[in-house]
Amino acid sequence: MTRPADHVARLRLIRSDNIGPITYFELLARFGSAQAALDAIPDLAARGGGRPPRLAPVALVEREMEAVERLGARYLFLGQGAYPPLLAELESAPPALIASGDAALLDRPAVAIVGARNASAAACRFARVLAQDLGQAGEVVVSGLARGIDTAAHDGSFATGTIAVIAGGIDIFYPPENEARQRAIAEQGLLLAEQPPGTEPRARHFPYRNRIIAGLAHGTVVVEAAPKSGSLITARQATEFGREVMAVPGSPLDPRAQGCNQLIREGATLVQNAEDVLEALRPLHVRPLRQRRADYASPGASADADEAARRAVADLLGPTPVPVDELIRQSGLAPAEVQTVLLELELAGRLERHAGGRVSLA
Repeated sequence: MTRPADHVARLRLIRSDNIGPITYFELLARFGSAQAALDAIPDLAARGGGRPPRLAPVALVEREMEAVERLGARYLFLGQGAYPPLLAELESAPPALIASGDAALLDRPAVAIVGARNASAAACRFARVLAQDLGQAGEVVVSGLARGIDTAAHDGSFATGTIAVIAGGIDIFYPPENEARQRAIAEQGLLLAEQPPGTEPRARHFPYRNRIIAGLAHGTVVVEAAPKSGSLITARQATEFGREVMAVPGSPLDPRAQGCNQLIREGATLVQNAEDVLEALRPLHVRPLRQRRADYASPGASADADEAARRAVADLLGPTPVPVDELIRQSGLAPAEVQTVLLELELAGRLERHAGGRVSLA
């Protein structure tokens, strides 16, 4: 089967070492196409003082694409076709998603419902009813197909529209007891994965999964969460993305309610029913979408950097993460020059990117 050459090149770029979403978008912005970016990477890495990253072989990418086709799924590439418009606004938006099911759900307003895996029976019932009521009001419910609150949210919204974002490959069932539920959502709802088929979910995958959940929705509702839970990570990502964060209060005697109560103290909207959620979301439903810039930029959007610029930026970097804006301020260089140096260093394996637009030496 002949596949679009641009799709193959994009996927090669995504699956290559040292290339995360930000680097991917910067490469596309600078070179105009994925293939041109692939051709330029060895020279950029050499300027960064390291070896070129391992580029994903064409054969490997084509095997992945064949697996996706066998599963009856398809790719959603950012900037093309049915890619979720809200998710496309994020700086860390996945360059590609693998989708199985009804992609039309991505065109409807959505709210995320997340919470504890070991949730109480009362909280699970609340999440299920809340999801059902929100679905009947026209909202699509997004969650992560985990035990507890996630499962209840999907069950409550199955008839009206539910989206499950999973941490592993689209053909991997986790937790195992949700296999039938995952299959049903892939047929009648929408199942999304960032990782290639066959990928077993690992701890490092879940924060990436959580950003997709938060990015797909106008707001996130947390129903029971421990103080250091993954649900709070999702809520904080929603805050960073400029989305509404809502929490269901609970008893101070229940550790599973401490995370929600903490969110409310920090300014999250207290919700007790679907109407509270809908009221909080109404202003967000009417705001205009922000177009993701990098995938639409013309070639040459970045400026070349000379050796003096490379030294200036490298001297300011260390093992402690620092905001890119601070590097620009202290170096006195143009933002495009600083971004070019950071791109070269990352491709050379010498730079790490952190949340909040911060970077450090690897």
